Amino acid sequence: MATTLRPSLPALTTSLGLLFMAGAAALLLAAPMQRPAPGFPLPQTATIPPATLLHRLDGEYSRAGRLVDAPRVTVRIDGPLEIMRYQVTAADYARCVAAGACKRLDSPAARGDVPVIGVSHADASDYAAWLSRETGEVWRLPSDQEWAHAAGSRFVDDANGLDPEAINPAQRWLADYEREANRKAARTPKPRPTGSFGANEHGVHDIAGNVWEWTRSCLRRISLDAAGNKIGETTNCGIYVVEGQHRAMMTSFIRNPKSGGCSAGTPPDNLGFRLVKEPGWREKLLANLRQLLPA
Repeated sequence: MATTLRPSLPALTTSLGLLFMAGAAALLLAAPMQRPAPGFPLPQTATIPPATLLHRLDGEYSRAGRLVDAPRVTVRIDGPLEIMRYQVTAADYARCVAAGACKRLDSPAARGDVPVIGVSHADASDYAAWLSRETGEVWRLPSDQEWAHAAGSRFVDDANGLDPEAINPAQRWLADYEREANRKAARTPKPRPTGSFGANEHGVHDIAGNVWEWTRSCLRRISLDAAGNKIGETTNCGIYVVEGQHRAMMTSFIRNPKSGGCSAGTPPDNLGFRLVKEPGWREKLLANLRQLLPA
């Protein structure tokens, strides 16, 4: 006797729902974009695939009252990261100033093809908001971990590697002094035209070179007990992580880091930024559908 196999109602409902969503997504993705292109060149971007990286966490760590290196942990970047290939240039920023959306610089650059410098965290955020409005896309500053992911092999792990329990505290001070002296010797007095420092393995140019860059990561101070367990953490979003030839902490309103504002270590000579572009609704819809559909 032949047996007729019938799908259960929940399975049938799920299959029909997926088919409906897939069809709706296809129609939406096929719909033409109505927004006119802005009257200036769009930023060139690099898309970096998801990855797992060993990352030195940002923040100021102290154990039993003594400064220690931040832990190095495994971090998962779950989705692709789209980031500007080049730092925002003086010409790019001047367009935002001309539109009345960004504050004028104290000392504008003499040429437009160098990274914009002399910008505060608020200035960088204003530019991101303007670019988002002009393009209909979402642009923002990267987090510390996103910046490290984009930097790839050019990310500088500047931990001392000294155990506070095994050494005299003076050794950490001497190690810090030597590191800061080397940094001062390697400082770049003026920003060079974009592309001068070449591209890394992800096609991102001038990263960890030319100028330091704002991130959206706030300063964290973490206290550990003698056994290394976290016993307290405070966050200060008046101070942000900046990345470049080394990691530093910078007061948000500082435009010229050489005049002050670096919470520890040698302040950056020149401070600019590049932005991350978040996935649009179409990309997010496709990503959600991929998660729902069976492998």
